[in-house]
Amino acid sequence: MDSFEWLINLFTSTDSVAHIALLYAIVIAVGVYLGKIKFFGISLGVTFVLFAGIVAGHFQFTAPTDILTFIQDFGLILFVFMIGLQVGPGFFESFGKAGIKLNGLAASAILLNILVMFACYYIFFDTSDSQNLPMMVGTLYGAVTNTPGLGAANEALNTVFGQNVPQIASAYACAYPLGVLGIIGATILVKYICKVRLEKEEARLAAMEETAANKKPYKMHLEVTNKYLEGKTLLQVHDFLNRDFVVSRIVHEGELSIPNRHTVFHLGDQMLIVCAEADQEAITAFIGPKLDIDFEQQDQPLVSKRILITNPKINGKTLGAMHFSSVHGVNVTRVTRHGMDLFASASLPLQVGDRIMVVGPEDAVDSVANKMGNSIKRLDAPNIATIFVGIIIGIIFGSLPISMGLPVPMKLGIAGGPLIIAILIGRYGYKIKLVTYTTTSANMMLREIGLVLFLASVGIKAGAGFFETVVEGNGLLYVLTGFLITIVPILIVGPIARIRYKFNYFTIMGMIAGTYTDPPALAYANSVCSKEAPAVGYSTVYPLAMFLRIFTAQILILFFCG
Repeated sequence: MDSFEWLINLFTSTDSVAHIALLYAIVIAVGVYLGKIKFFGISLGVTFVLFAGIVAGHFQFTAPTDILTFIQDFGLILFVFMIGLQVGPGFFESFGKAGIKLNGLAASAILLNILVMFACYYIFFDTSDSQNLPMMVGTLYGAVTNTPGLGAANEALNTVFGQNVPQIASAYACAYPLGVLGIIGATILVKYICKVRLEKEEARLAAMEETAANKKPYKMHLEVTNKYLEGKTLLQVHDFLNRDFVVSRIVHEGELSIPNRHTVFHLGDQMLIVCAEADQEAITAFIGPKLDIDFEQQDQPLVSKRILITNPKINGKTLGAMHFSSVHGVNVTRVTRHGMDLFASASLPLQVGDRIMVVGPEDAVDSVANKMGNSIKRLDAPNIATIFVGIIIGIIFGSLPISMGLPVPMKLGIAGGPLIIAILIGRYGYKIKLVTYTTTSANMMLREIGLVLFLASVGIKAGAGFFETVVEGNGLLYVLTGFLITIVPILIVGPIARIRYKFNYFTIMGMIAGTYTDPPALAYANSVCSKEAPAVGYSTVYPLAMFLRIFTAQILILFFCG
């Protein structure tokens, strides 16, 4: 028996580092594997780590509370900061014409979630019990499947309640599974309420894609036949047309060259032009007819090459400021960012991770490649310094007390502060020489590590009193009210988006999934649509929705639970 004492101590000695590491490893591994099991075709993913932690805590497989709290808070900081870096570049760009409407609908749904929560609280619960409203906040964030909101609420509760913090993760765990199913079910119900036919929606998307194609880069070969252009420089022609276009090559009297702003046009010149497709007719009408040739196939010393920007010094500089044609003798015809082709206008700021198409003599192109970095290895590792500098600023920013007539000054906390700073750094970091680029896989890895550490800690802490709270307490009420919080806003906002604003149903599906920050709902939307509309709807509202979920979590606790 003594020979196994070391093993028993490993599982029971809660103060040892080995025990704590083993605890987290078991809870996270079991939770992740169980989260892959599908119920009715839907899996709960890494959120199952929370349930694994609850079971471990219930059977007293735990660790010291201060250790659990530190790991919980550090995981939350890492999680929300990486989310902020991810959504930052597109946060402000999401407020286009359609984006404003979609984000307005998303914000309305978030407000309705909160209103339904309060209605359920006053109808079903004893309002004289100070524990019930915090538990309803936990139910709210389980119903909308938003883990960062749970973390923000939990952190705000520490400020208000001190040591006697209500274990709102119990209510969250009750509402979460039916929340995932309810989002998808309510989205399907919207289809029947609005009498949507999926085939027609697909056809409309196809027609919209043809229109959108006019915004993509367009390449054409033209001959100068407009007598007005004789003797005019490229800059003069560009200013007169007042449209963005790039002349990447020009043939004058049989000689092929790379033009710059001072290049003079002559009748009979042939040129390769890249522009937005919507502008190609106007440019053709002004300069001259299209030619059925391809300069790239001719025997000439020019090459085209995609160059990867990995030099931090280039981050944030505009194409115009780089003087590619006048200094380097090459032209940049397009920029690819996150898989999307962008037109190479002079005002476009370059970012680390962009790929630029450069045309010019081979030695000049190679010189530009060296200047840009063009080293994939540089992008393999995340910019750790930027991440932790951002976290430092975020924690300080989140700790600033804001007096708003509350019992205690309001603070954005370790969830809201790092999130806002990460969004700002993700969007504007290049202006202060911070390189924010991380590969998608690196961002996801750091994000998931933070999430599972947070969920495991919350679950283990909540596990000790979970069954008393749920089975002997208000567990069924949390499930019922959570279901109402999930579906009622969708059944109101979904038909409004369709009937009032005429949005495509697939876009609405993505918008709802993004509003609830729910990947399973997006996965379902993608499974019934062959186009990108669900993903576009999701990504348009996700940044604002994530911010509002985290921010309102703290407002609810500090305003109403203090």
